[in-house]
Amino acid sequence: MSDVAFGIKALQDLLAKKVSDNWPNTIPDPGREARILLAHTIGVARQNLTMMMHDPLDKDVLDDALVLATDRLRGVPMSHILGYREFYGRSFNVDKRVLDPRPETECLISQALRADFSEILDLGTGSGAIAITLMAERPMATAVATDVSPAALEVAGANAVALGVTDRIHFECSSWYDAVGGTYDLIVSNPPYIAAGEMDDLQIEVRQHEPRIALTDESDGLTAYRAIAAGAPDHLTPGGRLIVEIGPTQGASVAQMMQNAGLQQIRVIPDLDGRDRVVEGRKS
Repeated sequence: MSDVAFGIKALQDLLAKKVSDNWPNTIPDPGREARILLAHTIGVARQNLTMMMHDPLDKDVLDDALVLATDRLRGVPMSHILGYREFYGRSFNVDKRVLDPRPETECLISQALRADFSEILDLGTGSGAIAITLMAERPMATAVATDVSPAALEVAGANAVALGVTDRIHFECSSWYDAVGGTYDLIVSNPPYIAAGEMDDLQIEVRQHEPRIALTDESDGLTAYRAIAAGAPDHLTPGGRLIVEIGPTQGASVAQMMQNAGLQQIRVIPDLDGRDRVVEGRKS
């Protein structure tokens, strides 16, 4: 029987294998990922492995971890192997039905929390990360969260239950505003913004394992913003805000769409890396 240290080394060696045509993915930090996979397979926190290096490791456990490492090499996202992704201090269940919530989207959350709100509309909710996080941060608020994908809404609903906000969120299957009524003091969205011609440049773990409909509009990457900006005035209360995440080259175009729709106080907000990430506008 091997020990934990041997298991980590075996996984690290596998994850560091030379990339081939069959395994096109690259693992930037094999040692770190080896520890994550072994801790997940054993069922312990990763930081606990340091004190377990000489503990015996059952062969079946190591074999299971090696299978996961092989999946990782083939491009399966770590979040899909683990079954969750961390976002704004919380764990969200994710799989192939939804886009992974990413650190860049936390810029949208931070901007939304800069002012009060009580009723939210989240367009294209996916995993529910944006709406659920805002509900968790504002315990008196309520939300309507829409998505065109019933499968994505299943994931979002499960996340709402797991994070204790299901009584304050209504999920609706809708293409943007099609099935939405009423007005809201905050509309948020992280829509598909990758142009069709840019899809082949994405990492394999994104291109092959996250839903294409959540990544691209199969056009210029701006289709969703046209619909969201045009419909915002009819669905915002006076003074209400529209906040959307964007790709780093889309700030000027999306800001112009908001201006054309009659929104005011329009701002393009950078993320922590200094790239344009969020556009905000207000209804007068």
